Amino acid sequence: MTTLSTLAILIIAVSIIIVWVFRFDNIVKEFKQYGLPDIVRNMVGAAKIAISTLLVAGIWYDSPVVWPTLAMAFLMLCAQVAHIKVRNPFVKYLPSLALLVLSLYVAGVYSEVL
Repeated sequence: MTTLSTLAILIIAVSIIIVWVFRFDNIVKEFKQYGLPDIVRNMVGAAKIAISTLLVAGIWYDSPVVWPTLAMAFLMLCAQVAHIKVRNPFVKYLPSLALLVLSLYVAGVYSEVL
């Protein structure tokens, strides 16, 4: 584990907490725009918060980090598809794109591909 991968994990986790806890009203609007039901929104939010918790725990404990980061990358890829589907402006794609790249980077470092 490198300092850069630790920083990437913290950026992912803090970003998820800020968006899914403190900016939840924005998430509600986005999921309505995507035409997704509330149960999907709640399941995605719970999954992202749980994955973020696993990632942060992986900084201090010998816990698996590759699978949670790949799961986060998958969720961010789904977010990209949702943005494309509703034809959002490119600026709306950037946060999930950045988290997708960071997730793939962390997975690469922990799986020793990078």
